[in-house]
Amino acid sequence: MTDNDGQRFDRLPATAADREVTGRASRAEVIEWWVDRFGLPDDTFDGFTFWEKGAGKIWIFAADLPSPTDVEGLGMTFLRTRQEHWKPTTNAVQRFGSRATKNVIELAPDEARCFLAGEDLEPDWDGDWGYLIVAHELAGGVEPIGVGLYVHDELRSVVPKGRRASLSPPE
Repeated sequence: MTDNDGQRFDRLPATAADREVTGRASRAEVIEWWVDRFGLPDDTFDGFTFWEKGAGKIWIFAADLPSPTDVEGLGMTFLRTRQEHWKPTTNAVQRFGSRATKNVIELAPDEARCFLAGEDLEPDWDGDWGYLIVAHELAGGVEPIGVGLYVHDELRSVVPKGRRASLSPPE
């Protein structure tokens, strides 16, 4: 096994059997996690490659490159692994979360405003604990707005500080 080089992007191995870096997730494990956790269709990530830069920072890219690749950024941040619970990024949830059929909590307008401002909520939720896709009705459909951590009957907003918004209710 080789070590992880946090200064470059390395493509994820196809399967755990192909793993050369200890602790690195495989493409199959990443897809399985999204399918199991959020009910995304198996083909959601067809045509995308997955890369790790740093310890457990997974990026998704809509093309392919030779691996390893020495660039500053590649596609978008997608998932945090190498911790007890894997965490999807806000970008990933906003991009792919509309296909989710599980662990999606829909907030009312006032709740969504509070959540986007970084406030924690106590919604009525009887589903799984852990990271959830937080959604809100928009233009007649339900759209993902971010990631929440649901524990002990509380939905914690994990909207990045730089993306929080103070929204006024419509008049």
